[in-house]
Amino acid sequence: MSEFRLPRFRKLDGPTLAVTAALYGGWLGATAWHAAIPTPILFLLGGWLLAWHGSLQHETIHGHPTGNVVVDRAIGFVPLSLWLPYSVYRRSHLAHHGCGAITDPRRDPESRYHDRRRGFAWAFGRLHASLVGQLLLGPPISIVRFLANETARFRYQPRQVARDWAPHLIAVAGLLWWLDHVGLSIARYALTFLYPGTMLTMLRSFAEHNAGLATSARAVSVERGGPLALLYLNNNLHAAHHERPMLAWYELPAYHHAHRQRFAREGAVSYASYSEVARRFAFRAHDDMLHPAHREPA
Repeated sequence: MSEFRLPRFRKLDGPTLAVTAALYGGWLGATAWHAAIPTPILFLLGGWLLAWHGSLQHETIHGHPTGNVVVDRAIGFVPLSLWLPYSVYRRSHLAHHGCGAITDPRRDPESRYHDRRRGFAWAFGRLHASLVGQLLLGPPISIVRFLANETARFRYQPRQVARDWAPHLIAVAGLLWWLDHVGLSIARYALTFLYPGTMLTMLRSFAEHNAGLATSARAVSVERGGPLALLYLNNNLHAAHHERPMLAWYELPAYHHAHRQRFAREGAVSYASYSEVARRFAFRAHDDMLHPAHREPA
């Protein structure tokens, strides 16, 4: 599997640095004063911050905000989600962009599709094929499946797994010390930060690819993200992101609107908003979760 390559240098990215300051400052404030914040509000605030952090990590993988790999990795490395090592995510995402068959589960590490209609993976996949299933059941299923895959990977890549997990676990220990210091239990953190943050991230990823599209990236765009466009750092304009992955998040809207008619001519799918996605797919699958390359001929 090929890996998408990043340029070595880039100009300093002020808007992404501002997001970085707001995000980490907001997380420190929300955790420090969690006792004064009602649980429903903390659920919304913590979920926003965790999902926003995932969007920031995505920007750092694509060379923002400094263009210096060491600095950008340091910005994205902080494991606010606790369960996902940054190095694993970075390697997986670059492989996703470098994949010649995006969405094929045997080649694309970020595919939501399956290559057969049997086994636990298929059964779990069916549970979160609809948007409601994705939001309610997707977070625990995805986390457990990821940890199971990492455990299996340890059997044949023990040194690589150790390199990925050792610094991650050291950083997690530091975060757990902070949470204990401010009196925020792991259970409440999982309920008000981790779970809603993963839900929001899964709302974005639910319909961002379609295996049946003729376009090479098979990317789907949500035209009007509203406040979620800031949360996702415009990654809802996914066709534009795949075509120009080095564009900063605040440059994507202009590029998308300049090329949206061409995207449509080339067969790209777009939805007007996340409300449309919810209306159409709340209780039905966005697509057949068995990848087209692995379906039996009709």
